[in-house]
Amino acid sequence: MASLPPPPAARPPASAPAPKAAAPEPKRFGVVSGRQAGAQRVLVYGPGGVGKTELCTLAPKPIFVDLENGSRAFDVARIDGIETYADVRSVLAGPDLDPFETVIIDTGTKLEELATAHVIATVAHEKPGVRITGIESYGFGKGYRHVYEAFSFVLQDCDRLVRRGKNVILVTHSCTNEAPNPNGENWLRYEPRLQHPKKENSIRERVFGWADHALFVGYDVAVTKEGKGQGGGTRTIYTQELPSHVAKTRGAFNVGQEMPASMPYGRGDGSIWSLILGGGK
Repeated sequence: MASLPPPPAARPPASAPAPKAAAPEPKRFGVVSGRQAGAQRVLVYGPGGVGKTELCTLAPKPIFVDLENGSRAFDVARIDGIETYADVRSVLAGPDLDPFETVIIDTGTKLEELATAHVIATVAHEKPGVRITGIESYGFGKGYRHVYEAFSFVLQDCDRLVRRGKNVILVTHSCTNEAPNPNGENWLRYEPRLQHPKKENSIRERVFGWADHALFVGYDVAVTKEGKGQGGGTRTIYTQELPSHVAKTRGAFNVGQEMPASMPYGRGDGSIWSLILGGGK
C-alpha cells in the first residue's frame, strides 16, 4: 500500500503589522502684538571720504570689525589682527564683542573680497582635477554663487548678534548702476558696491533686503544753469529712495517720532543714531 504524502507544513502565523508611529505634536507658537523695539541691522554706504566710518564712531558703544583700517584715525575700540574670511566669522561668533552695543563691519566691500579669496582657496571644482585660479574658473556664474553663499553665512552670524541685542552696521563703498525704468529711459543712481550679477546671486540685493535701514551718505551738489555741479563740502544722510540713490528705513526707534527723508550730517553729529538706534552721540 502506497504511503501517504506528508501533510503540508503549517504556515507561520502572519505577523501583526507594526503599529504606526504617533504623529509628533505640532510645535506651539506664541502670539504677540504691538511694535517691538530692539537691535537694528543697518547698511551705511557712500563715496570714499564722505565720513561713513566717522558716522559709525558715533553709534551707541561701538566696536569695529575693521577690515580696511578705516577707523585708525578715531579713538574707538576695534578688533585687531583680522586677515581672512574665517577670522571675520570667528570674531562674530566669539566673546570679544560682548561688552559692546554696536558692531560695525567696515567694510562689506572688503568682506566680499575676503569671501571670494576663501571660496577660491577652499571650494573645489565640481570636476576633479580642474585647478581653481580665479572666481571664473568654476564656470559660468557658479563662482559668484559660491561667494553669495559665503557672504550669506556672515549675515547669519550678524543676525545672531542682533538676536543677542547688538546693533550691526555694515559699511560699504558706493558705485553707480543703471536703474531700469519700465516707463521710459533708464538712469544712473548710487548703490552699495557689492556683487551684483545681472540675473541672480546678487549680494547687493541680499544685503539691501537684510538691512532694517539702508542709509546713503552723500555730498551736497548743486547744478548751475550751465549744467555743472558745485559743492561746498556739506553732507546729507538719506533714509528714503530717490532717483539718485537707493535707501530705506523701518522708521524711528521711538513710537511717535518722525523719520525724516534726509538730514544734514555735520561733523560730530550722530543724531541719526538717536532716531534709529535710540542712542549714540
